Amino acid sequence: MSVKTKLFKIGIPILILLVGFAMMRIMIASRAEPRKEKRGNPGALVEVLRAARGERQVMVHGTGTVQPRQEISLTPQVSGRVIKMDDRFIAGGFFRQGDVLFEIEDTDYRLAVDRARAALAKAEYELTAMQGQARIARQEWERLQLGAGEQPNPLVVYEPQLKNARAALLSAQATLQQAQLDLQRTVLRAPFNAVIRSESVDLGQYVRSGTAVAMLAGTDQAEIVVPLPLEELAWLQIPRSGQKGNVTEAAVQLGAGGETFAWRGKVVRQLGDVDPQGRMARLVVAVDDPYHLRQGTAERPVLSMGIFVQVLLHGKVLKDVTVIPANALRDGATVWTMNDGHLKVRSVEVVRRTRDEVVIGEGLATGDRVVLTNLAGVTEGMKLRQVDTASGSDTVGTVEEGS
Repeated sequence: MSVKTKLFKIGIPILILLVGFAMMRIMIASRAEPRKEKRGNPGALVEVLRAARGERQVMVHGTGTVQPRQEISLTPQVSGRVIKMDDRFIAGGFFRQGDVLFEIEDTDYRLAVDRARAALAKAEYELTAMQGQARIARQEWERLQLGAGEQPNPLVVYEPQLKNARAALLSAQATLQQAQLDLQRTVLRAPFNAVIRSESVDLGQYVRSGTAVAMLAGTDQAEIVVPLPLEELAWLQIPRSGQKGNVTEAAVQLGAGGETFAWRGKVVRQLGDVDPQGRMARLVVAVDDPYHLRQGTAERPVLSMGIFVQVLLHGKVLKDVTVIPANALRDGATVWTMNDGHLKVRSVEVVRRTRDEVVIGEGLATGDRVVLTNLAGVTEGMKLRQVDTASGSDTVGTVEEGS
């Protein structure tokens, strides 16, 4: 390779670098100097809730298990073989009050009634005969004027014999009534509207007096025992024994198949003791017609015994209060509000607090913007920016009457 060729290969790259460096210097020298802008503090971006004062009904939440208002163990009062049984007399069968459940063979009891009637007829005859003899003896005593005006000996005028005959008649009457009662008891009927929870008797079986054969639960009303903290009782109207007045309404709720079904109920009483484990008061909520027997409907399931349900108790109505989310309450009894773009810390009166919301008495007015966003290093008067209302993040809190 010649010297000229080597100089060409080395000189061309050096020339390109020198031209590029020169152009860069020209561009740097010709550019405009950037303008310096002074940016102010726009404030922290926060979400707010517009407060509104109004009425609010206290809602107390509880849970419980459905149980029957009436439940008995069915026990025959006479012994015998079961000769007739209703087809519904199985677990889950429904009966109206007075319906026949099953019948016990009554031959022996009919014979007992016949014997008692015969014994009664004999006692009536003996009493009549004794009354005739006593009357004749009294007449003989008076006709003969025995004893010169003295009272006759009771044995002479058959007074003890009459008492014995009357006692025998009363005994025969009682025996007949008992025999008739035993005959009636061979037919067992439903004592109230009921569902059979369990049974242990079948056709042809011999049942003994005093031995339980079935469990019956009433269908007119169900009850739910709801444990509640003692402080929650102040918000509810609980009926006292012998007193009438307003009672606390309740909504019994059951979730099934992705849906929530509800029944109307009411608080009927408070159990006299406190739950020893949780130190909770226990209220009894009653629900009428849990099996939809009076007004049948296929829109919701029956409120069967043993189901675990949610109970929402409708308590007192609070006047002129404000409701805010629970996370808007700061340091126990203060809230942050946004006034003219600045933060203000307000002390408030907490009337009631739950897991999700807080009821405020004094301290907030309608239209106040309550800050919901959590901020670090909060100071009185710091600048705030409200979330753009067009995005739907600026919410308005309203207190609906009776909600």
